[in-house]
This record gives sequence, C-alpha cells and structure tokens, in this order.
Amino acid sequence: MANTFNSYTKANIGATTTDVYTVPASTVAVIIGCTLANTTGDQVNADLIINKADVAADDVYLVKSIPLPNGSSFEFNAGNKIILETGDKIQVTSDTATSVDAIVSVLEQS
Repeated sequence: MANTFNSYTKANIGATTTDVYTVPASTVAVIIGCTLANTTGDQVNADLIINKADVAADDVYLVKSIPLPNGSSFEFNAGNKIILETGDKIQVTSDTATSVDAIVSVLEQS
C-alpha cells in the first residue's frame, strides 16, 4: 500500500457548496489539516462539511457558521485526525460570494 501526502486547495468559495477534496477510488484518506481563510474586508461565516459517499443521511457539519473576521483564518482539526473513505468529500460554504479560500492536507493510502 502506498502512502502519499497531498494538499488540495479551492479559492473564492461562496454561497454554493463547493467540493474542496474528494477521496479517490480505492483510497482511504486521513485529514491532517484543514484551514479556511477569509479573503474579504468584512466578517463572513463558513461551513465545513463531510459528505459521505455511501449514505447521504450521514453527511455532517464539522463546523457550522464559524465566524471568520476580516482577513483571518480558522484551522480545523488541530491535532486530531479524521478518516475518510473512497468517494467521501470535504465541502465548504460561505455566506458571502467569493470570500473563503480553503486548503485540506491529507495522507492518502491506496
């Protein structure tokens, strides 16, 4: 089994739910870091969601409506690990158009 460290980014996330990371086929991923950054001059609120590939009813918020003050960032997962399976997604939504940048760092095992 190969272990690979990767980072995935999305810029200018707004009010539409946006996929930042999707676990590739035949892969298990460990989230080792996730940061959301406010790129606007005003406070915005953001959601960070795990979208489960196998059971839509099990989609969960990791954070909901987290306030991101002007020019700030929020690091989710500091010191904790979350396991994702093939097809699972990390998604982000903001309450303001083109206002949030996101980075997700993972260890992928395939």
